[in-house]
Amino acid sequence: MITHADIWRAIDRLAAERGLTPSGLARAAGLDSTTFNPSKRITPSGRPRWPGTESLARTLSATGISFEGFSRLLAGHDDPEADGKVHHSHLRIAPFSQLAHPELFDETGLPEGERWEKWDYHGMADHHSYAVHVDCDSMEPIFRKNGTLIISPTAAIRVGDRVLLHTAQGMACCGHVVERWHDAPVTAPLHELVRIRGLGAIDGQEIILDGTTRIHRITMACM
Repeated sequence: MITHADIWRAIDRLAAERGLTPSGLARAAGLDSTTFNPSKRITPSGRPRWPGTESLARTLSATGISFEGFSRLLAGHDDPEADGKVHHSHLRIAPFSQLAHPELFDETGLPEGERWEKWDYHGMADHHSYAVHVDCDSMEPIFRKNGTLIISPTAAIRVGDRVLLHTAQGMACCGHVVERWHDAPVTAPLHELVRIRGLGAIDGQEIILDGTTRIHRITMACM
């Protein structure tokens, strides 16, 4: 049985593991900054106030944690999706409009070079994670202009994940994975394919991940 204390404790742990306060977690999910404040957890009449399902869904989406991962926090276990992550005082950051620059990433798709700036980030991310400043409105309504995305080029990609796609034509775009599979060619190497929603002109197309087109998981969105 899930208690009122359990669910608020899980929300507090989720915030702490992302290096956020409850107010910061609410803002990251696009909610009012007071949504998760301790003062809001009991009504003026003394009754327990539970977080709404929409608030929870937006919070899980913003922090990149699955419902299974949140369930583990409810049960008092560590978030398994935080494995391999450490707290960072800063991350590399670049504007979304500059992501096609060839000097930002090495041949394997990992961030490198001197064109990155440093961004203060007191949360958890894996060693290769980087941040992207959304400096345009081309990704709305998925991500709003002036937000910041935390992105991992090495995290496993699952159906339902929000991702940043780097295409072979030098274009970067965002969406979420709705399907993934492997083709079975007779003479060509086996390729992984994904179908992604929310990418404008290539919305819903089959995309081959063959080394020239790369897909990086968006682990958190700070709006």
